[in-house]
Amino acid sequence: MLDILDVAVWGHWAEFALRWLHVVTAIAWIGSSFYFIALDLGLRRAPGMGAEVHGEEWQVHGGGFYHIQKYLVAPERLPAHLTWFKWEAYATWLTGASLLVVVYYFGAEFYLVDPARWDMPAWAAVAVSAGSLVAGWIVYDQLCRSPLGDRPTLLMLVLFVIIAALAWGYAQVFTGRAALLHLGAVTATVMSANVFLVIIPNQKMVVADLRAGRVPEARYGKIAKLRSTHNNYLTLPVVFLMLSNHYPLAFASAWNWAIASLVFLMGVTIRHFFNSLHARQGRPWWTWGATAAIFMLIIWLSTLGAQDRADAAGAPMAPAAARFAAAPGFAEVGEIVATRCAMCHAAEPQWPGLGWAPKGVRLDSPEGVAAHARAIYLQAGRSHAMPPAGMWLDPAERAAIAAWYRAGAAS
Repeated sequence: MLDILDVAVWGHWAEFALRWLHVVTAIAWIGSSFYFIALDLGLRRAPGMGAEVHGEEWQVHGGGFYHIQKYLVAPERLPAHLTWFKWEAYATWLTGASLLVVVYYFGAEFYLVDPARWDMPAWAAVAVSAGSLVAGWIVYDQLCRSPLGDRPTLLMLVLFVIIAALAWGYAQVFTGRAALLHLGAVTATVMSANVFLVIIPNQKMVVADLRAGRVPEARYGKIAKLRSTHNNYLTLPVVFLMLSNHYPLAFASAWNWAIASLVFLMGVTIRHFFNSLHARQGRPWWTWGATAAIFMLIIWLSTLGAQDRADAAGAPMAPAAARFAAAPGFAEVGEIVATRCAMCHAAEPQWPGLGWAPKGVRLDSPEGVAAHARAIYLQAGRSHAMPPAGMWLDPAERAAIAAWYRAGAAS
């Protein structure tokens, strides 16, 4: 009965389920988004086509042919069946926000707050996180509604400067892992809000006009197209940032904010190639050279120094970590970790071929062991995920880890 009621186990599987759903819904959203961008760019005029038709495309897939036409404003007659592409975006944001709550809000003392940067209480860190997501959308939306909305290139330059400033700001208050993830979260919030608050409402206005016998205003489509274009260029950077928490050379670098900012430029160069290709405007191969140059710059920045870690010896210990440090069995577990884990999870790993601690997790100090109590328990106490194959951790040592964690969690 103890196993099935284990809070850590339930939390681990809740995170797994949400991450799985988030990935699945994101695939659905990105897939439909990329498809419609490619379709829109590939539309062509044909002889005999009515003035209200913007273009058409013939496609073949799954053994059949598809004839697709786009109306720049709307058709004269609204069909009875109309498919809306919106739930993919909503589900992606909802699952992502839920994952943010489960991992970073419930685990704020471990994953969000970096006492070496800003030793704030967990509730304050959560408030900064949630507030920044809302503020990010408000600033972006107001800029799009300003005269800059009629100058898309200048608008994107202004937005890039804001992104770089936001990346730097996140890196000053959160852990490196949380900083990059939050830059991705605020960008994803902008993208989802574009769909929820602008693109779909504008489309509904067009539908309402058609059903009322009115001619829809073309400006609704123009506004929606601007937001859709932004979403197109922001997709790849968001995916990179969501994956970054697995790679310490990205999130634990002293220049992590610059790395995150440069990723947005790579998103522009890569999407420019494919957008040009789909629009039949040639293949601008130079974009791949530019992408490679930016990526090499990112690699170079990652070698310029590691970000200070809150789990380093002597750093302030979070209250939750202090409970595990005071729990019975901590000294014994510290010795186990020192002999079985710290050879890899250290500032300077001793294991051949490792240049940094896996996933940035350092266990070379009592503070580090206490701060990562839950991970140690799940990886080595509850399962045999760690140490990796070829290294031995006997059942008694795993039992000691499990007993220590349960004692700390109950205190």
